Formats: sequence, C-alpha cells, structure tokens
Amino acid sequence: MNNIGMLLPFIVLIGAMFLMTRSAKKKQAQAAEMRNQMQPGTGVRTIGGMYATVKEIQDEAVLLEVAPGVHAVYAKNAIGAVLDDAEYNRIVHGDTEDDGAADSDAVVPDDASSLTDSADEAPKADLTKKSDAAEAEVEKDGKTDGETEAK
Repeated sequence: MNNIGMLLPFIVLIGAMFLMTRSAKKKQAQAAEMRNQMQPGTGVRTIGGMYATVKEIQDEAVLLEVAPGVHAVYAKNAIGAVLDDAEYNRIVHGDTEDDGAADSDAVVPDDASSLTDSADEAPKADLTKKSDAAEAEVEKDGKTDGETEAK
C-alpha cells in the first residue's frame, strides 16, 4: 500500500509527458500536411510574419515572391500558414468581400468641423495677438504675465 503511494506521482508525471508529446506530434503532423497543400500561386505567411506568393516548390525549400519581381528562397519549415485566396487578398491588397459598394456613398470630411453641431453658435477661441489696449489693462500693477515679485 505504501509503495503505491510513492509511485503515484511518478505515474502521473509519465502520463502527463505522454499526453504532451502526443499533442505536439499532432501539431507537427498538421503543419506538415498544411505545407504539403502548397502549390505555385498560393499565398502564404512565414513564421516571421511576411506575406508572399509561392512561385516554386522544391524538396526542402520554397521560392517565394515577396514583392512584384522580388524572389526569396525559404525553408519549407519557415512557412507558418497557407492562406486561401480571399484571405491573402484581404490582408495584402486590402480587398474586401463586398468590393466597397456600401462605402462608396460615404463622404469623409477633410477636418473635424463637420463633427460639431453648429459652428456659428459656439463661441470661438481668440487666437490672435492681443491689442495694445488689452495689454494696457493687464499691466495695471506693473507686472505682465509670468512675472513675479521676487528679485
């Protein structure tokens, strides 16, 4: 009875390790299957976050077009995701599903003045330079803004 109590933590530890390695193997198999689905013309994302188009597939490497006319060779293991055409075009080219038909009527203002209710009713801040008469009123006690009595 006492021996089973001492072996129980080791059994639990071995079982947890078995489950972790099994799930890791499943993830590796899914990643390999995803990489096998690549074909020339497919959009991909590398593990570094770069989006590119597959141009050529070799045994251990992939030729990617990262920009028009710019090609780079990557290891197959560096491919993080194979994207379908719609998702690749949405991310890289900014294409939307509805082709922007709903947004074509929207007018975007140049400034924030259209966001206020009425520009005529609200008093506007005076940002002009003070006139000489206004400065004379401020200097009644001989001090201007920012001056103190300490010398």
